[in-house]
Amino acid sequence: MNGADSPSTFTKLAWSLPWLLRYPLWRASELVRRMTEGNAPQHLIFVIANHFEPGWKADGTILDLPTQQRRLGDWCEQARAIGEAVRDYDGTPFRHTNFYPAEQYHRPLLERMAELQAEGLGEVEVHLHHGVDQPDTAENTRRVLIEFRDALAEEHKCLSRMSEDKSPMYAFVHGNWALANSARGRCCGVDSEMQILAETGCYADLTLPSAPDISQVARINAIYQCGHPLTERKPHRSGPSVHVGDKTGLPLIFTGPLAFDWGRRKHGLPVPRIDNGALTSIYPATWTRLNRWRGARIGILGRPDWVFIKLYCHGFFDEDQPAMIGDEMQRFLLEVLELSERTGQFKLHFASAREMFNIAMAAIDGREGEPGLYRDYRLRQIMQAAAPAQATQGTEVVHQLS
Repeated sequence: MNGADSPSTFTKLAWSLPWLLRYPLWRASELVRRMTEGNAPQHLIFVIANHFEPGWKADGTILDLPTQQRRLGDWCEQARAIGEAVRDYDGTPFRHTNFYPAEQYHRPLLERMAELQAEGLGEVEVHLHHGVDQPDTAENTRRVLIEFRDALAEEHKCLSRMSEDKSPMYAFVHGNWALANSARGRCCGVDSEMQILAETGCYADLTLPSAPDISQVARINAIYQCGHPLTERKPHRSGPSVHVGDKTGLPLIFTGPLAFDWGRRKHGLPVPRIDNGALTSIYPATWTRLNRWRGARIGILGRPDWVFIKLYCHGFFDEDQPAMIGDEMQRFLLEVLELSERTGQFKLHFASAREMFNIAMAAIDGREGEPGLYRDYRLRQIMQAAAPAQATQGTEVVHQLS
């Protein structure tokens, strides 16, 4: 995140035209899906993609390491508190997936984050800001991603693998939203970035939605594959949704919900605003928003009861922390869990980006039962060399189904 000046409302509207023009078509298709698929109880796979930057400062400069360590220490205390207080249908603690910026690597910070991951309270994945002052090169982007990937895997035992003899794999969020040079050269500069991600082990991109930023593509509210050659600029601007029985290429694109909120009024008239799944102090999680996120029905086609809700936040926007990991979020989640138990309308499953990918792959393969069975379906954490007996038993069930 940098400290660039905020664009005007008119500019944002112009940037948003591609997805705004597609939005009515998406709404119509969702109404058809709802009528044909019905309203059976849902499994909500709930993921928080945290743009995790303890060095962030509003003016774009980076805080000193001692200050970052203090901020991270405060974060860990909050993560442990909410993780202990709030557990999902499977007994899994609430936690974020922490996308740490490769260009800001500090060993002491990653050691602390790896400890938190070992406690089950926040898996570490890859974030990258580049091309901010001048366009980056493909060679440099590849080098930075490989070096950071290997440092996370080898030095800190973070990230995951398909098997012990395979290279580390990672989920990705692009800094300043500019995935695959989608911001017209700003904050990236590498047209072939998606190809580089694929070749360096990226299994999923969680950057979207980025509206109302210029980088937002027309494709919304979907789990999909890039529809254009990965060497092109913005190859994810369109592409097919993933469905049961599909053959998938990586990385998959997991978008969060993008919809209109018509709840505001001005002079008695509705004034819409965009709900892009951000968790902030001025726009916290509410039951109304949860219904909107559920209504986006993001999932694997042919498996309508598994709904993927990927939200995002910036962990070190201090004023937003109550709404993303503090008391405000804790109250919301406990109310949702109570309602789930009382009504039976849905079951809530807290997942990391890796677990979300694994559950999605299980759906693609036609697996049945509770989605929580498939948290380690394909990718396993590197630090899980010796899995607990209960987790091993669950994995054996999955292998028997394979």
